[in-house]
Amino acid sequence: MSEVSSEVKVKPSLQRMTKQQKAAAVIVSLGMYKASGIYKYLTPEEIEQLTVEIARLGYLKPEVSDGVLDEYYQMCMTNKAVTEGGLEYARAVLEQAFGEQTANSLLDKVTKALKNRKFSFLDKVDAKSLLMTLQYERPQTIALVLSYVDADKAAAVIQELDDATRVKVVENIATMESAAPAAIKIIEAEMEKKFTSVMSSTNVQIGGIDYVADVMNNLDRSSERAVFDGLEKDNADLAVEIRKRMFVFEDIITMDDRSVQRFLRDCDRKDLVLALKGTNEDVARKIFSNMSSRMAESIRDDLDITTNVRVRDVEEAQQRIEDVIRDLEEKNELIILKGKKDDIIA
Repeated sequence: MSEVSSEVKVKPSLQRMTKQQKAAAVIVSLGMYKASGIYKYLTPEEIEQLTVEIARLGYLKPEVSDGVLDEYYQMCMTNKAVTEGGLEYARAVLEQAFGEQTANSLLDKVTKALKNRKFSFLDKVDAKSLLMTLQYERPQTIALVLSYVDADKAAAVIQELDDATRVKVVENIATMESAAPAAIKIIEAEMEKKFTSVMSSTNVQIGGIDYVADVMNNLDRSSERAVFDGLEKDNADLAVEIRKRMFVFEDIITMDDRSVQRFLRDCDRKDLVLALKGTNEDVARKIFSNMSSRMAESIRDDLDITTNVRVRDVEEAQQRIEDVIRDLEEKNELIILKGKKDDIIA
């Protein structure tokens, strides 16, 4: 009883009431008979939540109860006006009934709610699928659909449209004020059908050469060489194609001088000595040409006195250098050329 009394004594004002509290206040004001009629349209979870709020509500001051009912009436009237006649019709009706300021406030709430409900299936559609489905639609239709998705997704679609369509779509979005609910419903149904078809027929990318290249880049050197030895016997063309997509130590010769100089700064000196011990003359020449003369001379001296090196140690050192290079590439601090996929602008 003490808990209920404390609930009754401290009641929030209309402005501080939550949506749940307002819903409970409306149900209580309608009376038991009408309230039971509304309960028929609610889910068990909604009924439970509403019942809890009603139990907590206690007594409301008459002015608070009247305020909640007035707000509820305004929202009902707004929804009805928008649904039956569109936004402009609703604006005229609401301004006449409540004044311009209240009308704008009500329309803002309703249009946001409507927008959140419409085209909700687009939340799960990626930009590529969105473009595939929309690119042959009229600019007006594209504009309408894009106005219901996140700005970044809309931008990704717009930038891929041809110049003429792009301009028209942007213009339509910018000048869009309202659309008849019936028209929106028709377009929404058509788009949902098309997107369902696209999503069900689009194959999910699994594996592929790029994926294999990524895997190979993360294998140790001995495993990598064993895989390529086998591939070159069974499918030489595939081995060549995979090599084009990945970076191996010998690919240092394809890097620009500035990139070589950059990764050399982060390499361990011992790794450089071991790696050079087991590489070819072209790679060694590329590395030495991007060192200072003093450092190159020092590394050559270390190479002369480093003997009886295990192949495994050389491979591990080369892999650590590859890791340094890949890490710097991810940070955009150097460039790795991969087959014909990259073009460089000097």
